[in-house]
Amino acid sequence: MGETQVPVLIAGGGTVGLAMAVFLGHHGVRALVVERREGLSDHPRATGLSGRTLELMREVGLQQAVEKECFVPADRIWRRTVRTLAELRTAPGEFTVPETHPMLAAGGPSDLLTPAPVPGSCPQDHLDAVLLPAAAERGATVTFGTELTGLRQDADGVTATVCGPAGERRVRADYLVAADGVGSTVRGLLGIGSDGPGQVGRRTLNILFRADLSAVVPHVPVLTDITHPDAAGRLATLDGQRRWALHVIVGDGEGYDEERCRSLIRTAVGVPDLDVEVLNALPWRPTARVARRFQDGRVFLVGDAAHTVPPQGAFGLNSGIADAHNLAWKLAAVLRDQAGATLLDSYDAERRPVAVFTMEQALLRHHNPKLHWNPNAVAERAAAGAASAPVVHLGYRYASSAVVGGSRDLPSLEDITGLLDGTPGSRIPHRWLRLNGADASTLDLIGSRFTLFAGPAAPGWTEAAPAAAARVGVPVNVHRVGSADLADPSGTWHEDVGIGARGALLARPDGFVAWRTDTYPADAAEAVQAVLAQVTGRTAMLPQRLATASR
Repeated sequence: MGETQVPVLIAGGGTVGLAMAVFLGHHGVRALVVERREGLSDHPRATGLSGRTLELMREVGLQQAVEKECFVPADRIWRRTVRTLAELRTAPGEFTVPETHPMLAAGGPSDLLTPAPVPGSCPQDHLDAVLLPAAAERGATVTFGTELTGLRQDADGVTATVCGPAGERRVRADYLVAADGVGSTVRGLLGIGSDGPGQVGRRTLNILFRADLSAVVPHVPVLTDITHPDAAGRLATLDGQRRWALHVIVGDGEGYDEERCRSLIRTAVGVPDLDVEVLNALPWRPTARVARRFQDGRVFLVGDAAHTVPPQGAFGLNSGIADAHNLAWKLAAVLRDQAGATLLDSYDAERRPVAVFTMEQALLRHHNPKLHWNPNAVAERAAAGAASAPVVHLGYRYASSAVVGGSRDLPSLEDITGLLDGTPGSRIPHRWLRLNGADASTLDLIGSRFTLFAGPAAPGWTEAAPAAAARVGVPVNVHRVGSADLADPSGTWHEDVGIGARGALLARPDGFVAWRTDTYPADAAEAVQAVLAQVTGRTAMLPQRLATASR
């Protein structure tokens, strides 16, 4: 049995596994992805991307490629509820949401929140088709028809057994990332249990089909809830033309052969003789569970292997991609010897509480979809303890060893702009600045590295931060907002993020705030050195005076 050696082995080549490979490759880490299916799934599955996911695609140079795969309805109608699709011509506008799709602009214009606002819906198989070649371009190897069947860990790495077309072989990796879905083999081998209510909804059939519905209704919403008792479910357009998915509730013992699928489609559309081609059908149930831990030694769980939530709100896929992004920079820093191994402990400390929060929010929406789709249901959300969609996708906060003074407490479940205020543990606020005369988002300026943003009246930070970075061995960008080179047209960003004219804010490579101060310390280099040492788990690099005091 041969053995392959790689820095990171990824079990599972679905969307989150491929995103993990892309993010690792972006940081210069080579990954091997093994996927038991013979190729990419042709099923759309999820279709809703968040602004945060588009930010992450922007970071790795894929924003435009993903945007090309998105569909935007011509009349900006995102969701309607009718008995059959044919009745849209005369139906009242229940759940009609123009311009303010909950993931696009709820809580304020989306371009004030992110440099990468969501242009529309993006079927998951289209996203996969972007991620697969991007992973290969960044050094990853993706092997289909290959399944992880066993693993063992030791102090130096993980040895996995994988079985593929050429038989069994061993893979030796520094780290293993499990992105192998709801029924994760890796999670089972590790004996990691999960918590949550489990299955929370009726059996649903996801039918992928092709049909020309232009004669039925000229402008369809992205989503149409169908209330017909014989085909109750949801119809989603995937390209606005001929490709569709019908999620329809079916009985537990009910079959779903091609003729039955065709009948369900015709009933939902409201055209008994509709010419329709059934492409595929997948049964599923809404499920809500979170793994009890996301890390076991050198093995990490991401995506559905770590958590699964009901689809209302489109939180599952986006949360899984955020898992991968959070973990990738940390693995890369440790593998490059720019961080201590304890940095990896912050993955579970940060992402698992977010997963629990996300599951709770998805369950609230599962029982009352209005909490998600009605932007004006502020009082109803408050009474139920529900957060607005942008808060779920973007407003969460981290508290871990990788944040100085972080807290998960959210002052508001509704006001996303108020949550993005520079507080340690939150995502750094987006603001368009002028870098040498050209527009640049604060997020773009991070460039996947630790980045210190200084106030306009303390030029000493530009020398102190590089000196501290050299001592700790961690690359750091430095930007003085409001300087001649980096203009702030609003003139208020330093105040908006709580650093004042002489303070500074340190952002992590993932765009989250690691530390901030509103004063200029007596020894700024020592202050930054101490923060970098703590955040990266390199306590041996603490300033001598602080290291002595801590013993």
